[in-house]
Amino acid sequence: MSITRRSARRSVRILGVASASAAVVLGLSSSAFACQIGDFSAEATCVGGKAQIVITDTDSSRTTAHITVFESNDAVDTKVAETNVKGSAKGTKTPIDVDWKAKTTYRVNVKVDAGGFHFDQFITPDLVTPAAACKTDTPTPTAPASTTPKPSPSTSAPAESATPTPSASASSSAPAATSSNAPSPAAGDSNLAETGASSNTGLIAGIAGALVVVGGGAVYFGMRRRGARGNG
Repeated sequence: MSITRRSARRSVRILGVASASAAVVLGLSSSAFACQIGDFSAEATCVGGKAQIVITDTDSSRTTAHITVFESNDAVDTKVAETNVKGSAKGTKTPIDVDWKAKTTYRVNVKVDAGGFHFDQFITPDLVTPAAACKTDTPTPTAPASTTPKPSPSTSAPAESATPTPSASASSSAPAATSSNAPSPAAGDSNLAETGASSNTGLIAGIAGALVVVGGGAVYFGMRRRGARGNG
């Protein structure tokens, strides 16, 4: 059976198309499993008030990559953190504790040197943090709780302590004053009652003295009369 030129050309074309399609399939498969910079992304998050930069790796080859985070200020990069990540087809998220600042640019470098893959590149575009930083001082209910109970005991304590002190002093001083003042008139009255003295004592004594003198004079004159009569 002889092969014509037309059939030979057809067979060559078929082989060419098959080889080309096989090359495309192999190229797509190899690119699908290759580790590249496009498999990595970064974002700034806050978890429980804690600042973090999360690296997402969608590398299905699960090649280990070294991540370095730089803070960029005026074209000067300062390293703030680094770690290793390993991706997956679904995407693996790896948080890195970075106390990032608000409205600040961070550059994330990815370095791969394993599994036949070699590259050292930065994730593009650069990471710019949100306008507000993470709030770490959220639990602050202690200030009102501590201030409210303080005035209540301080005001009630002096009120209780102040009331008994003047009452005690007044009660103790009142009977002392009455006891000191009461005996003075009582003593005077009792002495006058015992001695019998009054405002008429001087007058009575004067009358008694006058009567004594008058009686003595009467006795004297009576005795003289008797003597004169006896002599006559």
